[in-house]
Amino acid sequence: MAFNIAKYEFNSKEQYESKFEALHTEDDEGNLIPKFKFTVISIGHLVLQDAVYDEEGEVVTPAVMDDKWHVDALWHDIEDHPYGWKTYSIDIDTEGMHGFMGLSYLEHKFND
Repeated sequence: MAFNIAKYEFNSKEQYESKFEALHTEDDEGNLIPKFKFTVISIGHLVLQDAVYDEEGEVVTPAVMDDKWHVDALWHDIEDHPYGWKTYSIDIDTEGMHGFMGLSYLEHKFND
C-alpha cells in the first residue's frame, strides 16, 4: 500500500471541517462515508510562545497562539493532495510535533 503524509494550515477550524466533509459521501441515514482511505489528525492552533507562570502557578504572561488551524494527514493510495487541500499544504524541514505510527513525514511527504 502506498501512502503520503502531509501537513496543512487552514485559515480556521470551520474551513478545515468543510474540507474534511468534502472527503466523504453521505449515505441514506446521513452518515459520512470516506471516498478513499485516509487518517486525519486535527491539531488546532500551535503555541508560538509558552505561557510564563509565577511560583504559585499563576499566569504572568499568557501563551501566544498562532491563528491557523493545523492538520496532519496520512493519505492512502493517492498521488496528490485531495481536491482543495493542496492550497493549504505546508512543507516543513522537520518531522513536526505529530507523527503517524513512527512513519517519517520527511520520507513520505508528497513531492510538490
